[in-house]
Amino acid sequence: MNLSRPFIARPIGTALLALALAAGGVVACAVLPAAPLPEVEYPTISVRGSLPGADPETMANAVATPLERRLGRIAGVTEMTSASATGYTRIVLQFDLDRNIDGAARDVQAAIDASKGDLPKDMPQNPTYYKSNPADAPIMLLALTSPTRPRTDLFDAASTVLQQRLLRTAGVGEVGVGGGALPAVRIDLDPQRLNQQGIALEDVRRFLLGSSLSRALGGIDIQDKRYTLRGNDNPLRAENYAALRFRTRDGSVIRISDMGTARESVEDLRNFGVANGHAAVLLVVYKQPGANIIDAVAAIRNDLPLLRAAIPPDIDISVIGDRTPAIRASLADIEFTLLTSIVLVILVVLAFLRSWRTALIPAVAVPLSLLGTAAVMTMLGFSLNILSLMALAISTGFVVDDAIVVVENIGRHLEQGRTPLQAALNGTREIGFTVVSITVSLIAALIPMLFMGGIVGRLFREFAVSLAVAIGLSMVISLTLTPMMCRTLMRPLDRSIRAATHRPPSRAMRFYAITLDWALDHHIFLAMVAVLITVASGLLYGFTPKGFFPAEDTGRITGSLYVSQDRSFLDVRDKFQQVEDLLKQDPGVANVVGYVGTGLAPNEGTVYMYLKPAATRAASADEIMRRIQASVAHVPDVHLYLKQSQDVVIGGRQSAGQYQYTLTADNAQDILRWAPTVQGIIRRIPGVIQVTSNRATGGRQSFLEVNRTAAARYGISVDTIDQTLYDAFGQRRLSVLYHPANLYRVVMEIDPDTWNDPAALGQLWVPGKDHSLVPLSMLTQVSTRRAPLIENHTGQFPSETISFNLEPGVPLGDVTDAIQQAVARSRLPTSVTGSFSGTAQAFEQSLKQEPLLIAVALAVVYLTLGILYEDLIHPLTVLSSLPPAGLGALLTLAACGMELNVMALIGLILLIGIVKKNAIMLIDFALALQRETACGARAAIRQACLTRARPIIMTTMAALLGALPLVFGSDYGAEFRRPLGLTIIGGLVLSQFVTLYTTPAIYLLLSHHSRSPER
Repeated sequence: MNLSRPFIARPIGTALLALALAAGGVVACAVLPAAPLPEVEYPTISVRGSLPGADPETMANAVATPLERRLGRIAGVTEMTSASATGYTRIVLQFDLDRNIDGAARDVQAAIDASKGDLPKDMPQNPTYYKSNPADAPIMLLALTSPTRPRTDLFDAASTVLQQRLLRTAGVGEVGVGGGALPAVRIDLDPQRLNQQGIALEDVRRFLLGSSLSRALGGIDIQDKRYTLRGNDNPLRAENYAALRFRTRDGSVIRISDMGTARESVEDLRNFGVANGHAAVLLVVYKQPGANIIDAVAAIRNDLPLLRAAIPPDIDISVIGDRTPAIRASLADIEFTLLTSIVLVILVVLAFLRSWRTALIPAVAVPLSLLGTAAVMTMLGFSLNILSLMALAISTGFVVDDAIVVVENIGRHLEQGRTPLQAALNGTREIGFTVVSITVSLIAALIPMLFMGGIVGRLFREFAVSLAVAIGLSMVISLTLTPMMCRTLMRPLDRSIRAATHRPPSRAMRFYAITLDWALDHHIFLAMVAVLITVASGLLYGFTPKGFFPAEDTGRITGSLYVSQDRSFLDVRDKFQQVEDLLKQDPGVANVVGYVGTGLAPNEGTVYMYLKPAATRAASADEIMRRIQASVAHVPDVHLYLKQSQDVVIGGRQSAGQYQYTLTADNAQDILRWAPTVQGIIRRIPGVIQVTSNRATGGRQSFLEVNRTAAARYGISVDTIDQTLYDAFGQRRLSVLYHPANLYRVVMEIDPDTWNDPAALGQLWVPGKDHSLVPLSMLTQVSTRRAPLIENHTGQFPSETISFNLEPGVPLGDVTDAIQQAVARSRLPTSVTGSFSGTAQAFEQSLKQEPLLIAVALAVVYLTLGILYEDLIHPLTVLSSLPPAGLGALLTLAACGMELNVMALIGLILLIGIVKKNAIMLIDFALALQRETACGARAAIRQACLTRARPIIMTTMAALLGALPLVFGSDYGAEFRRPLGLTIIGGLVLSQFVTLYTTPAIYLLLSHHSRSPER
């Protein structure tokens, strides 16, 4: 049966089908979204709870623990971490990748509801949750600055106007506002004035709560008119609160302004944002799932004039960060790589066939297969990203193979005197099974990638599917359009075909024939060489340094700044501004933004640096980071940890380093004892730099020991003391101010001047029985001690995460092995366990999968070939061609000083498919010759080698040159592609020279065990 016959007989219909496929591909290319990497959903949910003023230990015990007990029972939770700081708790739940995020969200809400009875009653609101994706980096960052307006106006404009307008922009999914706080009416009370008037803070709080209401009052009917009722029960401005009259205990009336100050301010005074040296409010823009990043950013830029017109003219909006230039450059580079691969492949075909008309036939298969693949990618919801475009670039060397084999075989029949129609029919019937075998076995080699587990599997699914689709389409095209074009364009006496197939043997072919005869005479020796190569490949694999994903220069650097843990917010802010001034002086830095006070620890700040384009800066991101570290080292009491922002983000943990190691214990004391030891161990590992941890135990705490006997004597409860302290120092939110466009708060606290007074606690008086006021100092004894700034939990247990970075060129695999061995020697108690987390954990998992993936790929290929050949022996002959490719790939990586990372592993899997096609072409021909002529195995395999040598060399050169541009890319993302290209090229070069001899030798050795020729 000849599947190509209908298409050869109907050239017009076949051509129209090809045009339809091409048209669909062109349309698909126009609508495919652009992205740096395939969109991967990490099912992650964060739960937040607040109790302003509560210390970290209280937040951990009273808020985090009850929530964790319920949340930990949810099905599919793979990791649960929490961090509790002053007044705030954040719990991060990571779910199994197959868990539906909406279903998980419903379970989380149910767990929160079930926890309400165990949570503190004075929480201002119930804990909330939000869905997040740690892999989603902001697509744009905008900064609002003004030389005349306070930050309250900036934040109000950002949250009230700009945030809402940006959310309506096509492609925008979420907009965060940071670097400030919402406007609020702050009532700063003077304790001394209150004491003089005999007024307690609790009295003022209750009065303000009753004076700021917004209630329904109903309506009245007067004659034939209906009137709604509304009163001035909700003061909106600071002057309204200042004028409120308060009746004291002795019956006199005073204003709030007589007790302190009512002013327009912000909800939280303890945060600060900066952009390029100016106080700023930041708008952080994220895209919608599936949206085109480039289109979304372009839409925002088009709307900037409208956004500027919607806010006061003295507020400036500037674009500080934009990911699209790097994405455009990366995509442009890989697109150029793709075009270069296409051109090189076509030139290879032309060089061998020596005719534009003949070379046109396989050349058409390349763009047509790629366009068809683009159409399928659109239907599957894929995007144009680094990995999918890389798959298309690599596929150029694959998709032309089938067409080359078909053209070469049809040309051979033409030279035998057949007409173009007969040659096309006979040639496709003869070669059809070989083409199908090559394609099916090649796609089979990709099956392990399609079912690869974890986040790596999700990332490479688009890559594998796109490559498989391109290979499958190339088979269809080579068996339909290619023979039809051969019938139409090729002639019986075509000189190009004569030159390509039946010219006198060249010196190279004569040399190959002589050496091939020697190899067949010594086939046992060659088989032993093949075994030695297999052993060498396995040994070299074991000694090759292992890595995860190559570090990319994305043009973005993230920094975590720490000062001493007992420093005040104002001191941290001043240090942060000093560092920010140094950062923007670096010649490689274009923009610097950051903030203080929005993180968990009060001594921490975060800074983001956007570098100048790679083409315009002389230094790499690593060099810039080293320069910055050296300059910041001179700032006293400051530690700055830098890392390159990567497109591949794994895990929901936030840390100062790229890699993390987490210790978990049954109790906090074991963590406090052993975590510094482990941190010191990691710091001493060669190649490890910038080691730090999320331990924050150096804060200062004023501990109040309540004299309960004295309190009872005065009729004062502990709750009254707590409420008084909270009123004074907790930035207590009293009520809501309902404005047309937003909601604001009324915040009460003692005045800021009293904060800085060491005797502030002694100025507080507590209401007792008979309306008397008792000094707090008579009820409590104050002592100062060290206390944690953050309480960390992992899976409900106390934990500490140690983060670290690596020096450039240091393999992650060597470091993780060294850490595990060193920690094992430290003899941690059984109550303390340590494990890698985040990226390091994912690397460990992928490292365990590597041998299994390669073994599964080999097994799938063997099973596929066994089914196709109905034979158990000759699939082994095909697989024997693979070890030289693996050895060549590993030697190339070693020569270039590269580690075996995920990209190189993908290259090894692809080599399984690329290299075995040469063996399939030889074995198919030899088996067919044995069946048709009853010749011996030696004569058959010798003839197969001499006949198929040229198409084998052509297809290998096409695959090699198709991968060559991956190695020489220099723009964004080049680091990502280079290991893949080197692996393919190194494997092809060595396997090409070795397998032309070892494959026929092993075929001859195993042929008497095979039953294929007789089937």
